[in-house]
Amino acid sequence: MAYNTISFDQRLSENIKNYSLDTLYGASRVFGFLRHLAQSHGLELMLTDRHGEKEVVVGEFSRFSLDVVNDPGYKIRVQGRTIAHLYVKEESIDPSEAGAIRELIEDTVSLLSYLGEQAYGYRESSIYVDELERSLKPSEERRSGQEKEDPLTGVLNATYFEKRAAIIDRSEIAPVAVVEANINDWKLHNDKLGDEGSDRLIRTVAGILKEEAKPEYVIGRTDGDVFVILITMPADGEAEDYVSRIRSRCDSCEDPYVRPSIAAGLAFKENVEESISDKISDAEYLCLENKLEIKNSAEYMERMQSF
Repeated sequence: MAYNTISFDQRLSENIKNYSLDTLYGASRVFGFLRHLAQSHGLELMLTDRHGEKEVVVGEFSRFSLDVVNDPGYKIRVQGRTIAHLYVKEESIDPSEAGAIRELIEDTVSLLSYLGEQAYGYRESSIYVDELERSLKPSEERRSGQEKEDPLTGVLNATYFEKRAAIIDRSEIAPVAVVEANINDWKLHNDKLGDEGSDRLIRTVAGILKEEAKPEYVIGRTDGDVFVILITMPADGEAEDYVSRIRSRCDSCEDPYVRPSIAAGLAFKENVEESISDKISDAEYLCLENKLEIKNSAEYMERMQSF
């Protein structure tokens, strides 16, 4: 299939022509932001799509000679392709603030270009991985109904998670954030509450991992009390924020029977030459360091004394 014949970078370069303002952004939010920007600074501005169709108009542009080829205004570009044009009337800019206003407009264009890149990358990486998975999987395996989910938690089981990780490696997607989350004191729960109680702990943690994840995150239970999460093409700080949220959710959980707590390690696959399996090892090492730090903390010992 064609999915195997081009790299992910080639796909990104080619498929951007199929995207528009509406498919890349939450259009109503972007349009509302531009209207607020114009009104708050007394600006007259107009946003068009790549072909010159007007999307947002604030001010009087009825006599404006629109020519996106010869007078493109400020170009909003994604993957080197112009997807929109922003025009600002010079006469609407206060001369005393001209420098600051032009810098604000340029920053706005850069921000919209960046957000478009992120939205495009997320969408295409998710589609690409799914397509590549289907293309690599024999038809008889697709018909067999082979189990993918861990029956206790509903996340991917270890075998299928490894397959998804291998597919992401083959797809040449980078960067990829790799998070390992290890449940603290699973054995203590098992000793005190038996299998039913320790299973409850695992389900509780898995539920938090899923609730805090975006739909495109790949979550697997790779060992009894260990989960690994893959985040393809994360935004700046996205993976760190996810780790912070799942830790906080576990620590603040008020389950009457269990005391969920996780240690976490975060590593990044920065380029296509690196492998996710190597980064899982890095994340595991960092996770173990974090586990020692947590279990030696006064806060954690006090919390577990009430268990």
